[in-house]
Amino acid sequence: MTEPSVEIQEAAARRKGLLRRLYDWVLHWAETPYGGAALFVNAFAESSFFPIPPDALLIAMCIGQSKRSYRFAFWCSVASVLGGAAGYWIGFTAWGVAGPLFFKYVPSFTPQAFAHVGELYENYNFWVVFTAGFTPIPYKLITIGAGVFEINFGIFMVASVLSRSARFFLVAALIRKFGPVIKSFIDRYFNLLSVIFMVLLAGGFLVFKYVLR
Repeated sequence: MTEPSVEIQEAAARRKGLLRRLYDWVLHWAETPYGGAALFVNAFAESSFFPIPPDALLIAMCIGQSKRSYRFAFWCSVASVLGGAAGYWIGFTAWGVAGPLFFKYVPSFTPQAFAHVGELYENYNFWVVFTAGFTPIPYKLITIGAGVFEINFGIFMVASVLSRSARFFLVAALIRKFGPVIKSFIDRYFNLLSVIFMVLLAGGFLVFKYVLR
């Protein structure tokens, strides 16, 4: 296997540095009077094009104002679902124009990944959206894909509401219950646990379908 060229390595390093600066910029809003508005904008934008998930800002806001944790989770969920609907609209109406720009500039968007999303949508509409909404799978890839592949909008919205609310309210509940000490646990293990949960959930459905029928 050939080593990546120096140019490719430098480009990857620049992108990583840019994302880190963008992450720090998003996080700093938690220390300002505009943290709630920033959380709403972050959650909306991340569902359709923005590369930084709202989880980090949500965690910081909940730690700083724990009594308002569920309110932050509510507005984060609302914004994320609305942003997902915007992503669906982009895919449904404007993908011919927007597609090349997303493939070029938005992390996680590749033609290969997008083709795979289309294959998944052929059989698992609801569960593709729910899994992406609850786990670290790039949600924007799924929301835009739902529009491109013309998934039923009602199914898409129900899956989005359930999955995004479950994710954000779980984070808020953990911080409300355990306080700042839970932050390192969430940072380190939450995404892994969300994936494990979905694997177990899928396994349970398979048992009911093929073993207990």
